[in-house]
Amino acid sequence: MEKKSILVVDDDKAVLKSFKEIFKLEGYSVDTAETGREAIEKSKAKFYNLALVDIRLPDMEGTKLLTEMKETTPKMVQIIVTGYPSLDNAIEAVNKGADGYIVKPVDTDVLLKTVKEHLRKQEEARKYSEEKVKEYIETRAKEVESRTTN
Repeated sequence: MEKKSILVVDDDKAVLKSFKEIFKLEGYSVDTAETGREAIEKSKAKFYNLALVDIRLPDMEGTKLLTEMKETTPKMVQIIVTGYPSLDNAIEAVNKGADGYIVKPVDTDVLLKTVKEHLRKQEEARKYSEEKVKEYIETRAKEVESRTTN
């Protein structure tokens, strides 16, 4: 099984360090970014299965970053992490494409469970898509073959 890749985006170095350690211990490949701009550049250069995005970054709102990264990596799971939970920012996060919403201080078990569940769903969707493509190719091959033999 391929190693899943996670991008953690937060301006708090302590959060970056602790999240990186937690995920590395679980066998994930982990990169970090302290700004939205840095996260965008990294997501253009490399595929990430999942991004954990702080809602407040020094150069942009995390919800804006969600939209920006959907452009660079549409299949990436994006989870907002915030120390400032509110109904308004939760609704905005969902409307901007967040797949999840986690409140700081983060419970490690909740964090890992949430990430694992989203990555499992992502893998199921990928396998389903591959099966559909395979079925389509097989059907088209039969169609072409039947035209050439008739």
